[in-house]
Amino acid sequence: MESGEQARREAETCREFVLPALHDAGWTDDQISDEYPITGGRIRATARYFEREMPLRADYALEFTPGLVIGVVEAKRTRKNAGDGIEQAKRYARLLDVPFAYATNGKEIFEIDRATGLITQPRGFPSPKALWDRYRGAAGIQEGLESDLLLAPFNDRLRNWDNTPKLPRYYQRVAVNRALHALARGDKRVLLVLATGTGKTLVAFQVVAKLWESHWTPGRKPRVLYLADRNILVDQPKDEYFAPVFGDAVYKLGGGDARRGRSIYFALYQSMEHGDEGALFEAFPRDHFDLIIVDECHRGSAADASRWRRILDHYSPATQIGMTATPISDRERDTFGYFGNPVYTYSLAQGIEDGFLAPYRVRKVRLNVDMTGWRPEPGQHDLYGNEIPDDLYTPREYERVLAILERTGEAANYLTEFLHRTGRMGKTIVFCENNDHAHRMRVALNNANADMARRYENYVFRITDADGPPGRALLDEFRKVDTDEPVIAVTSRLLTTGVDIPTVRNIVLFRRIGSTPEFKQIVGRGTRVFEEAGKFAFDIVDFVDATRKFNDPLFDGPPMRVVHDDTNDNGNITDSVTEDDAEDEQVREPESEYRQQDHGPLPSDDGRGQAGGENAEQIRARGRRLYVDGVDVYVWGDAYYIAEGDGHRLRMVEYRQYVRDRLLRLNLSATDLRAQWAHAKSRSELTRILAGEGIDVEDLAEHLDEPGADALDLLLHLAWQLPVISRAERARRVRRLHQKFLESFAPEARRVLELILEKYEAHGVEEVSPKSLRVPPFTTMGQPAELAARFGGPTGLREALDELGKLLYDVA
Repeated sequence: MESGEQARREAETCREFVLPALHDAGWTDDQISDEYPITGGRIRATARYFEREMPLRADYALEFTPGLVIGVVEAKRTRKNAGDGIEQAKRYARLLDVPFAYATNGKEIFEIDRATGLITQPRGFPSPKALWDRYRGAAGIQEGLESDLLLAPFNDRLRNWDNTPKLPRYYQRVAVNRALHALARGDKRVLLVLATGTGKTLVAFQVVAKLWESHWTPGRKPRVLYLADRNILVDQPKDEYFAPVFGDAVYKLGGGDARRGRSIYFALYQSMEHGDEGALFEAFPRDHFDLIIVDECHRGSAADASRWRRILDHYSPATQIGMTATPISDRERDTFGYFGNPVYTYSLAQGIEDGFLAPYRVRKVRLNVDMTGWRPEPGQHDLYGNEIPDDLYTPREYERVLAILERTGEAANYLTEFLHRTGRMGKTIVFCENNDHAHRMRVALNNANADMARRYENYVFRITDADGPPGRALLDEFRKVDTDEPVIAVTSRLLTTGVDIPTVRNIVLFRRIGSTPEFKQIVGRGTRVFEEAGKFAFDIVDFVDATRKFNDPLFDGPPMRVVHDDTNDNGNITDSVTEDDAEDEQVREPESEYRQQDHGPLPSDDGRGQAGGENAEQIRARGRRLYVDGVDVYVWGDAYYIAEGDGHRLRMVEYRQYVRDRLLRLNLSATDLRAQWAHAKSRSELTRILAGEGIDVEDLAEHLDEPGADALDLLLHLAWQLPVISRAERARRVRRLHQKFLESFAPEARRVLELILEKYEAHGVEEVSPKSLRVPPFTTMGQPAELAARFGGPTGLREALDELGKLLYDVA
């Protein structure tokens, strides 16, 4: 629906014509949901701010029972053609997965039947019973069990952190209903693919809740087993979703205990392999469980030869639902081969388009030793006296064969400076190559932020498999949405999947990533929106060019377009080339390494054994690592990217080109831009328009490394290649060329204008405003009203400042 006068008139149409027509057809008020929410409204993010678009809402959703939408209605005002709402109604129906949609202006009705493809003009709305019968026919739903499963209510007992009901979103309802339909028709293996951050656990909970209230297992409650391969993937759904609702029916298996008498079990694959008398999973009969939920099903159990697959094979009589954000299909692991094609998919791109997932910005940072490689001097030894084999070491060897201590330190310094600009309390996850690398990164970040570490004891912490209960306790605090500390979590692989941390604002990639599914999982750590804390977007800081995987066809939609930056010897970007057809030098890690837990250096001496003439390949094969310091490491270049998603494609552009394209789309000439910028009102409107395009004028100087330049000049430079003029130069020209203007005021008023010019030089054009009189040094000169009196009153002051602004921008 639209806003303003048209929305009011459409509301009148609904009240006077549409509602009575629905009531006449037998629909009750409880069955008619007005302004039915569908999407959250896409978030447009700039470097500092965000703007949310209008959410998508259906005028009416027709619910046969609470939560079960079987039709949607789009209403237009009576003076418009009812057919104008057809495309909108079809969109609602497609998203809500219902076969029937209606477009009306109160006088005529169009019915869109998605099952038959027909558009007809009925005389009135169908009755609830008639529409339900047609719904069942269109969806192939039989009377009895299938109907019972769909008609069972969604559970509303879960609560968000602020005690509001945790209700499923539209796509979660669709996923639940698709899964139940598959279960009812007897499918034994069902796959749900939902992007990280879109609430797979809530979907699993609602599936179980509906089965619990239905007659799926006659005479008793269903027996469910929830399987995963990490404790956090088991404990979080058990403690935060299932136990609060199902209470003592919930139980976690472990320690060889095959306790019976419960209904909803949670277990690690690993714990199911061990028991007092053989494997724990064998202590339960093959047909004991009715439903197996396999979380992150792309992982261990996806491989035919996996030892964990035999657990699923043992329980083959049970219905098995696989859930993942990143299905895998290759020679060794095939999610689709085991579970079949997904019954429902909700992608990252769609989540961003709907406003349920946070958009992201990417800052790619390249260190000199990563760009050029590093070679030792002849006969050079590492910190522990090991001779370093003569070789050209590259990122492929870093932290695996050879660790350059300054490389970690420089990355820590860059990240610290980044947090100074964006917020030092912004929760951040740093992904390192291994536990040893994570340890050194933790120390470097702690020392670079010693002032914060003094105030917050756990400002930086490491969480790996080696950190045990203390690390997990800190992780629990880090995950909480109502705690500030810890702030920076340094890890290797432990946080790559399944950990729900809604308030994470920064994802830092400092290790090479071998697979696109793993990359998507890592990016997914930041995609959750958390409006209560003002988290609507997140940043990816990429030291290792891992974001090239946005180019992988396995990522959602067609490949992203990424711009590669060339730099000169001073680290400045000199040229940008779009990588449309460039070879993607993807990192392919051995499968065994991808699946195993990372335990850091293999030898007992922590990787510091004698190299003894070995070459780099032999050092790698033996699991040893050389440690080098004294290397000159610095940032070679960095570039800022904004990722865009429209639900069909994702595209990344270099910041300069991005700003230039948006400016030229406004159809302004350089003269027009100057004229609008000179006046506060039109400048404010232009700033708002640019913000809607993802351009924050306050950040231009930072991105272009021109701290003394006026934002107008930076815009002129980007769009029309005009030279950049500093604010100091603009102020100097006003004093020199428009001295008569300044001298036309009495000395006390002229002093105010001169101080405003000084503040403009230091901070920018927003200082050329009456608001600046409320802060020092003006507060020492009198109240704003007293200062305005020097110009004959507020009107005289505004006129003087408007003229000063005009003169500042007239001297181009």
